Amino acid sequence: MKGVFWSGVLPLFLWTFVSAGQPSCPIEAISTELQTPNEIPSKLTFSSDFMSPIVHSFLGTVQPSPFPKDLLIKMIKNMNFNTDLVKEVLQYEIGFLVCVAIGILYIVLMPLIGLIFACCRCCGNCGGRMQQKQTKNIHCKRRSFYLVTFLITVLILAGNICMFLSSTNTSETVNRTPTELTDILENVKSYLTNIPEQITNVTHEASVTVDKVKSNLNETGPLLGRSIQNGLKGPLDPAFNSITEIARVINSTSEGLLHVNKTLELLKPKVDVVQANLSAVRQRINNTLHSSACVNCTSLQPELDKLSLDGSLEFPDQKNLRSAVDKAINADIIGQANKGRDFFDSIPEKVKNETKLSVQMALVELERIKTQISSVTKNLPLDVLDTISTPLTDVQKSIKDISPYIERSSQISQAVGLILSCLILLVVICNFLGLLLGVTGLSPKDSPTERSGTSNCGGIFFMAGVGFSFLVSWIFMLVVLILFIVGGNSYTLVCRPWQNKELIQFIDTPGAIPNFNLSSALNLNTSLKIVNVYSDCQKNKALWTTFHLYEIYDLNSELNVSKYTTNVYQTFEEAQINIANITILTPKVKSQLNNFSSSASSMNFSNIIQQINDVSGTNLSSAAESLDILAGKQSDQSIKDQLQGQAKDLRDIQTEITSNIMPLLLELNTTIKNLSTVASQITAVVDNVLKNVAYAQDVLNYNISQIVKTESKAFIDCQVEIFQAFAHWAYQTITERVGSCGPAAAAIDRSEELLCKHLVESLNAFWLSLGWCMMFLIPSIIFSVKLAKYYRRMKYSDVYENNNFMMNPFPKVHLKPELLEKPPPPHV
Repeated sequence: MKGVFWSGVLPLFLWTFVSAGQPSCPIEAISTELQTPNEIPSKLTFSSDFMSPIVHSFLGTVQPSPFPKDLLIKMIKNMNFNTDLVKEVLQYEIGFLVCVAIGILYIVLMPLIGLIFACCRCCGNCGGRMQQKQTKNIHCKRRSFYLVTFLITVLILAGNICMFLSSTNTSETVNRTPTELTDILENVKSYLTNIPEQITNVTHEASVTVDKVKSNLNETGPLLGRSIQNGLKGPLDPAFNSITEIARVINSTSEGLLHVNKTLELLKPKVDVVQANLSAVRQRINNTLHSSACVNCTSLQPELDKLSLDGSLEFPDQKNLRSAVDKAINADIIGQANKGRDFFDSIPEKVKNETKLSVQMALVELERIKTQISSVTKNLPLDVLDTISTPLTDVQKSIKDISPYIERSSQISQAVGLILSCLILLVVICNFLGLLLGVTGLSPKDSPTERSGTSNCGGIFFMAGVGFSFLVSWIFMLVVLILFIVGGNSYTLVCRPWQNKELIQFIDTPGAIPNFNLSSALNLNTSLKIVNVYSDCQKNKALWTTFHLYEIYDLNSELNVSKYTTNVYQTFEEAQINIANITILTPKVKSQLNNFSSSASSMNFSNIIQQINDVSGTNLSSAAESLDILAGKQSDQSIKDQLQGQAKDLRDIQTEITSNIMPLLLELNTTIKNLSTVASQITAVVDNVLKNVAYAQDVLNYNISQIVKTESKAFIDCQVEIFQAFAHWAYQTITERVGSCGPAAAAIDRSEELLCKHLVESLNAFWLSLGWCMMFLIPSIIFSVKLAKYYRRMKYSDVYENNNFMMNPFPKVHLKPELLEKPPPPHV
């Protein structure tokens, strides 16, 4: 059994490294619940506990000696009882022998005394003479006898009620015993059947784990690849993100430059036209001002010199930046980043391809182990449990066969108990009727010879109870004696030592059961004691602890993970995971980015903005007003008209500038400012790209193999940790849960409860109640006889006392002298 079990199950534990698929390696607790037997509860809801303290106290007084373990061993070893052994047995049973002697005296003396008493009364003695001496305290005596008789009758009634209850409990216990025993045996069979089911549960969980491992091994690429990705994500993500950012900046710069070019293409022709027109008008104004007919015209010469459209709108730096941007765009930086991302995303597939052969080898091994596990339950010696279950089934069948006889016995015991209880009740009824009729029909003023019929009936009932007591009390005592010997010894020799485990310790004693050894019976090379097994089962411990299986199997060694981790690591180390390296950015691309950065930083955006401001700051209206003023001072109409016409031309040019050139200048100014903002960030962005790419490239060049090894080891460690968790669960399940023998102890406890608490306790309560009644029958007889004299009708009056004439207290009766001399006839 040991070889098959460990060779089949332990290889399973070796391969139960299940991947959680997350870097944190979460270990899911195994929630498999072992099946537990369905226990059939007891249907006995009654007991005689109300009498138990009295019974136990009485039997403790009768038999104060401890359990006679040594004496029983001698009796078992020496089946031929010698004189010394008999003496020891009698000495141990001395308390019972004394009680038996008292009972025998009761059985012998009670009918003998009754016979003597009857003969005595027939002779006119012992209260048989129908004459009552009249004294002064006659009423006080009657009341005292009445009270004592009433109390005694109540005590007998209490015992009679206990007889009814204990008799009912006894018969019900006997009647339910077959069902209870069948249920107890069924619980034991269910427990025995449940043990292989629990083993099957563990094996099934192992098979499920193998299937889960196979599924996870097929996903080694995604799982381990994702772990490697997480290891590379730190350096690669910033590099890829910064490349994306610089690409966005390059595109933004390119768009800005394109917008500037388009605006300049629209703006320059118009500026050239305005400049040409302005130059022509300026020439005409200059000619007019230098005309001899023009008065004081030379004063406008300085203002005339200022008439020009400033700003050439020539941006030579733009070409360098445009060239750098074009080169950066042609380098396809986004394409480079996408290649890096494709490399990053392809890691799981590469891991899958690299580990394919190792995974296939592992799957083949798992399939072989699964086949071994399937054969474990077939090779386990579970037929031993069937060997135990078969006799239990036979016992159940035997109980079923004798159940009708037990039911018949229960009916007979119930009838006998009811008859005995009713006979005692008859005495109680006679006494109560005597008390009731006597006190009801008695008039203290009446003469004893004139007492009423009711009072006389009361006295007769007393005497009837006395006579019935003498007739049946010895028979009742015989019943008490028999039940006392059986029930008392059952309690002192079986129930009491069973409850305090002395009986189980006695069974453990060598020689108590010839040729019996629990370890040999279970075919185990362990040191077992029944009392220890029973104690462990009461605590519902597993069979591993109860049967000391740790003395045979070194489960800690067999489940030691370190014995198998070498093979686990070796399996994965044989799969060399080689991830081809890539170059994120080529030196040429880096050079182009540097050129782009330097071109952007050398771009003089302030000069461009100044040129735009110069063009937009041109104002010809003031010169036109000056010409109008000068024309008004001229006396020569021709000069005046020329000046006014030239002023109008200036205003037309100003209108042209305002309507056609200024919007484009504003648009160009906005574009240049935006481009200036982007250009101011280019150097920092490029530096960040180059720094992140350099760090990521160093990781790829020098650390990627270490990252792969680290993540692979972390992946394996994660699987081993899960294996350890499963091994811990298996160890805890085997040592603490499989075959928890609480149901076996419960079956023993329930048997003890059935035998002792219900059957023996009820039986002991019955004989104690009956003995109680027998004990109080003696004073009942005495006081009933005494009290009957006070209620029965007398035939003769008491008129003399001590040979002196005494006045008859009841003057209605006058006896003749001759009647006094003649003795009265005897009367019982």
